[in-house]
Amino acid sequence: MKKVIFLVATFASTLSMAQEHFTGLTNSSRVGVLTVGNNPAEILNMSNRFEFNLFGMSVNSANNKVGFKDITSDKNIEDLIFTGSEPVNMRVNAEIYGPSVAVNLKKWGFGLYTKANLKLDIIDVDTKLGDAINNANAYSILSMTSIKNDYNQRLSGTVWGEVGITAARNFVNSLHHKFNAGVTFKILMPGAYANMGLDKFNGTITNSGGTAYLTNTQANMNIAYSGNLANNFSNVSDYTSSIFGNINGFAGDVGINYQYKKDSGLIPDKIEEKVRSKYKNKYLLNLGLSVKNIGSMTFKDNNNSTTNYALNTQPNALNPNPLGLDLSLFENADGLKDVENILLQNGYLTKVSSNQELKVKLPTTINAYADVKVISKLYVSAYWQQKVNKDSENDQITAQNIFTVTPRINLGFFEAYVPLSNTEVAGFTGGFGIRLGGFYIGSGSILTALTSDTKQADIYTGFRWAFL
Repeated sequence: MKKVIFLVATFASTLSMAQEHFTGLTNSSRVGVLTVGNNPAEILNMSNRFEFNLFGMSVNSANNKVGFKDITSDKNIEDLIFTGSEPVNMRVNAEIYGPSVAVNLKKWGFGLYTKANLKLDIIDVDTKLGDAINNANAYSILSMTSIKNDYNQRLSGTVWGEVGITAARNFVNSLHHKFNAGVTFKILMPGAYANMGLDKFNGTITNSGGTAYLTNTQANMNIAYSGNLANNFSNVSDYTSSIFGNINGFAGDVGINYQYKKDSGLIPDKIEEKVRSKYKNKYLLNLGLSVKNIGSMTFKDNNNSTTNYALNTQPNALNPNPLGLDLSLFENADGLKDVENILLQNGYLTKVSSNQELKVKLPTTINAYADVKVISKLYVSAYWQQKVNKDSENDQITAQNIFTVTPRINLGFFEAYVPLSNTEVAGFTGGFGIRLGGFYIGSGSILTALTSDTKQADIYTGFRWAFL
């Protein structure tokens, strides 16, 4: 477990990134596949009839313990992760868009995208418990330390692929007003999953001869795994090698969009194609509302397992040690199977229920945004993301609550923007991005990474080609 917790934490803190993907770019008036991923109704606002997305990649994470300056200093990251009384929270995730296409046919818009998703999370892990596991053989606290939590601590990793099919229709397109509605149907291909949850943990950490023991410990424990993540939880290769599994889940997005336009916003039916782009998206106000990731997926693999246990570290026939659970036993544990076997072999787990079917809920979010044209070429947008479900549930993929304000300059072929965000896990961050035609590159936190001790950083890039 030491390897599991520490390697996950190190992986997350080394990246030390944010969690809003393509920050500042999705609200651009240069609408494309990425914008449609945020709201399917936006497909009818594309400046061109067709867009082909060659690739797009966004790698993100957030943490509440380790700052950017800490990583570049000589400080011990292990000690920083488990300092203070606030539980450890870290999120690492990536979205990778493959070949995708979108088409706008007057009142109808259609799209098809491919995407890979990778997530690795530490959720509300008690710092005292994490420190004891990480330093089991050199535990420095001389007296006993009691822990009592009324929440669920989790380590979770998820890998899945998806193919999305978008359809949207325009209902109003007058001189000053435009209203669209759209849906995206997602075909899910779960690849690998792992989760360990410790709910209502109650126990005492004791130091004996420099080794940490858990005494009088009780908790509800969930251990679930499928695919590559069963044996190793923190190797990047175990995530990337199992992105696309078999089709075994469905989800959907729904969205609406309204624009208040100036006079040139009305597009005559027979206008020449070469000047069509001059009329598109000449709005003064663009509003959107969507609900994303409504659905779930089921993991199926030969090693599938999800088991609820009662954890109790009282002396027993298999392990009569009165000190309880020796945390150094987890020194060489690489994955959740190792953790489960160690606890079972020492008689500390009692099975409550088990199932081979492993069903996981997607991170459903409500997303709202407004983009306002301030003066010619200058826009300011506000974006809000609110998660619907609790991250503490063992079968729930996590999401963050996020609020972002983005001023930007749009010169047509060239666009520059500065997203300013507040995220649930890491707090405030500021970034910068540019777009040159179909190429884009940016970060939602590069400015704060350079100017302050931010606990976020992220990077994204990609290329898409629009025509007609």
